[in-house]
Amino acid sequence: MDRSTNLDIEELKMTREQYILATQQNNLPRSENAQLYPVGIYGWRKRCLYFFVLLLLVTMIVNLAMTIWILKVMNFTVDGMGNLRVTKKGIRLEGISEFLLPLYVKEIHSRKDSPLVLQSDRNVTVNARNHMGQLTGQLTVGADAVEAQCKRFEVRASEDGRVLFSADEDEITIGAEKLKVTGTEGAVFGHSVETPHIRAEPSQDLRLESPTRSLIMEAPRGVQVSAAAGDFKATCRKELHLQSTEGEIFLNADTIRLGNLPTGSFSPSSPSSSHSRQTVYELCVCPNGKLYLSPAGVGSTCQSSSNICLWS
Repeated sequence: MDRSTNLDIEELKMTREQYILATQQNNLPRSENAQLYPVGIYGWRKRCLYFFVLLLLVTMIVNLAMTIWILKVMNFTVDGMGNLRVTKKGIRLEGISEFLLPLYVKEIHSRKDSPLVLQSDRNVTVNARNHMGQLTGQLTVGADAVEAQCKRFEVRASEDGRVLFSADEDEITIGAEKLKVTGTEGAVFGHSVETPHIRAEPSQDLRLESPTRSLIMEAPRGVQVSAAAGDFKATCRKELHLQSTEGEIFLNADTIRLGNLPTGSFSPSSPSSSHSRQTVYELCVCPNGKLYLSPAGVGSTCQSSSNICLWS
């Protein structure tokens, strides 16, 4: 090989050695210029982190304990909570329950062996509304009264469902077989009374009385008052009028007696007759309508005893 080639090879070796030396010098640690950066959390940051982790652990334990205590106190089970049980037919409450907010249900039933009691410190109100939310009926049970506001109020029998009592704006209907008014003053009607039959209870008297005014019974086809098994008595303080404008007054009886009629006297035509043995009398009428008795004779004796008409 020539000289120039040898020089090139030597220069190449020298360049390679210089690169290796430079590289090794750069990789060697330089203690005088090196800076250390610690890895992790140290000091007050580490203590705060441990404190927050401990606080979180305590909070979780307290929450778990409170949850277990609430489940125990409220008696949570698979079927429900406390007195509340969830069944296939709905929700069942046992014992006394209080609702602080509105309760919306479709039906409320009590147990078969116990009644349903709704209790309130003030009153119990049941409202009925239509599909638009307007109030259509209301039943209020208060301390002083029971009020019902509706278009029609009905009370039906439990057996056949017939109406026992109904009331609306036009009329009040009582469908019971017997209506009893047990008050001492009886029943008071402000206006007329329409009825086909008035009957007293067995072994009781029927009394129609008007203490301060007149008692009037009217019927377009007649008024009939009968006593099938007893006496009929009409008593008044002043005058008793029997009036027939177009017909007649017909008294049909075996014996008609007019008591407390004044008795006139006259001189008998026969000296042998005596007033003490008089048993037959004649009924006489004064011009003013007053009736009196006169001792019967061969002829009419009313004229002889007409001095009674002068006293009336």
